[in-house]
Amino acid sequence: MHYQPTYQAACKVAPSVQKHFAHHIATAHAGGEKKLATAPDIAVIEQIIDVAFWASLRKEEGHSPRISIAFLAPAEAEKALIFERELPFKSSTLVKIGPGIERAGIHLGVWLKDGELVIWGTTITIPNFCFVLDVSEPALLVIKHRRIYGLGKYTNVAVLKGDYVRVIDEYSATLTDCPAIVTALLGFTSPSSWNDSVNVLIQLAVSMRAHGHGGSLLVVPDGTDTWRQSIIQPMQYAIKPAFTGLADLVMNEGTDKSDIFLKSALSREVDNIAGLTAVDGASVITTTHKLLAFGSKIVMREGSSRIKQVCLIEPIVGGEALFIHPAQTGGTRHLSAAQFVHDQHDAIALVASQDGQFTVFTWSPFHNMVQGYRIDTLLL
Repeated sequence: MHYQPTYQAACKVAPSVQKHFAHHIATAHAGGEKKLATAPDIAVIEQIIDVAFWASLRKEEGHSPRISIAFLAPAEAEKALIFERELPFKSSTLVKIGPGIERAGIHLGVWLKDGELVIWGTTITIPNFCFVLDVSEPALLVIKHRRIYGLGKYTNVAVLKGDYVRVIDEYSATLTDCPAIVTALLGFTSPSSWNDSVNVLIQLAVSMRAHGHGGSLLVVPDGTDTWRQSIIQPMQYAIKPAFTGLADLVMNEGTDKSDIFLKSALSREVDNIAGLTAVDGASVITTTHKLLAFGSKIVMREGSSRIKQVCLIEPIVGGEALFIHPAQTGGTRHLSAAQFVHDQHDAIALVASQDGQFTVFTWSPFHNMVQGYRIDTLLL
């Protein structure tokens, strides 16, 4: 390959991305896993990033392309849609065919032929650890791969926004008191099913971020009303009896319902609850996903103290834990959510900003304070 990328971030990030895929694919092979993808080399990664970046800045009939590119051979995909003649892998080609493949779950297949990258068709099935690059919006690219068990959201490897590059530090999952939702997003653990409790929280986070209004979701223990001490009473939008639409589906593991039915039903219920977080105030669900309230106003619990500091962590290479005032983590939603967890140590708070920023607040016994994980780079 003699391609020379002009987008310098492609050259900067390609070695780290290549190392990530080579390591995980080799480890999976050694563990006896089958149907694994082929790891791309540095030159392939550079070209895919470069072409995708310049394509993201162009428009077709007034629309910017939203494309998912997968590096795999046609033989590695099941029931692929294969073009009679390969197309050149160029930004102009991506822009032209972008409108036809922008729906979620459709990947544009790219492979090497005679030393050149070509587009061979599309597929909705890819092997484990397949290199995928999503063009999310102009100048925003996300490199990711399918989870080893194929369940839930793909694992992000790197995010490129113009000249700003973030490489995910998957070993952040080994930090003391790292929340389960973060370890799952980093790929250290894999949900065992579509209705796995952690996977459901991830889906709720993705849906909250997607509606674009911002919102807060408080997850509290079952069988206790202690959380009410941190909510202004009476609640205007309390739910009684608790709504169990999502909870019932999560409990249905092992039933005869098909995987497709379960995914579709879960998606509807997730969007139902996530949509309510757009209402001013916080939504409240239990750890078994029963909806208790929405639009709830958080208040400092009587006898408690005003939160003065949080430990803020972003799981990216070069990121460091920052000990800051909670007001520095975001707006009023972030401040009130941090106060809630400060008062309710057994609760979790998921907070989405209108600009896409997303933070998970939990109590850290190790630091003896609230910790916030900034995970928007993991949810893209």
